[in-house]
Amino acid sequence: MKNQTWQRIYKMLKPQKKAIAIISILAIIINIGEVIKPYIIKVVIDDYISSGLWQKGIMTVGILGAIYISIVLIGNILDFIVSTATSMMGENVIYSIRNKLYKYIQYANIPFHDRTPSGTLFVRITSDVEDITTFFKDVITTFIKDIVMIIALAIMMLSLNYKLALICFTLIPFVVILSIIITKVSNKVREYSKRVKTKLNIFLAESIYGVKLIKIFNRQYEKEKECEKLCTQFWKSRFPTAYTEGFLVAFMLIFENLGVSIIVWTCINKLFGIELDVGVIYIFVTYLKQIFEPINRIVENFETIQEAIVSINKIYDILEHKEYLEDFEDFEDGIELDEEIEGKIEFKHVWFAYEGENWILKDVNFTIEPGQSIALVGRTGSRKNNYNKFNQSIL
Repeated sequence: MKNQTWQRIYKMLKPQKKAIAIISILAIIINIGEVIKPYIIKVVIDDYISSGLWQKGIMTVGILGAIYISIVLIGNILDFIVSTATSMMGENVIYSIRNKLYKYIQYANIPFHDRTPSGTLFVRITSDVEDITTFFKDVITTFIKDIVMIIALAIMMLSLNYKLALICFTLIPFVVILSIIITKVSNKVREYSKRVKTKLNIFLAESIYGVKLIKIFNRQYEKEKECEKLCTQFWKSRFPTAYTEGFLVAFMLIFENLGVSIIVWTCINKLFGIELDVGVIYIFVTYLKQIFEPINRIVENFETIQEAIVSINKIYDILEHKEYLEDFEDFEDGIELDEEIEGKIEFKHVWFAYEGENWILKDVNFTIEPGQSIALVGRTGSRKNNYNKFNQSIL
């Protein structure tokens, strides 16, 4: 990513850094509990059930069961806190960005609105903001959690039996490579689908805003056909996404079950001198299933990150262009008039342009007497609307 993009992301993360740190710590604690739970089952199987014992020293099966239940309850409570806090953080981001964007649109000058379709602004303030929220909810906190989970599971597997752990780890490069390939295909499909969705949203926004104009010119049938075409295009663009997502899930299940088969087959045949207790086999199977989940999530999150980066850049491409903002301080310092003013409005040699020498008014001269009304008359397309915009801007 470019430095500018990193700066924009940091600008958004800075107000939420405390929340992100607390949520990440809680998520790591949840992960530790997820690693400990299978180990408790392993101890019960190998040290108690296999030996026909229910007590060894001060530790009993009942105490281990109570510890297991406590970890489950604490994990669920912390998971609820993390989910709630993450959602609130995402909503705070939505609130801040949407208000900034709307304020900018309100204070932007006429040239900005001339060159920026209202439908595009509608998409920026709705769809693009939602993409950023997904980035905060699904990526920022879970990324740290997933990395810690993978490291913890790998350490536990190596400490239990490094030979079997290394055999299991041979599957991971294949999982990562194939996941990246599938995700890249999925990203292209989703990118196309998002472009179509953006076109559809812009069309809907502009059609709804301009419905009176559509009725005046009797263009309902043409707009209906255009809407049907865009809806069909968007509907068709969603099918490949469903296929790629379904294929990725099926692919992960195949490798997960392949890993389980390798563990069982290796232990049964005692390959490389590997001879394990039932509890260790159980914990290897459980850890292998658990390690695939964060790997898959990290790969899938690349697509979410890419979408969010595109949306962040689009939004900040608007917010960082201060030259389009009008200065309203002069208007606030106006003079209050105590008496009703009567008089006339007179234009003498008035020239006006929004940009450079693209003149809208050229040496205009006219006088409006008190109580008199005027009308702007001309052929369709003669830019009468620009005169209206000018009149609105001076009122």
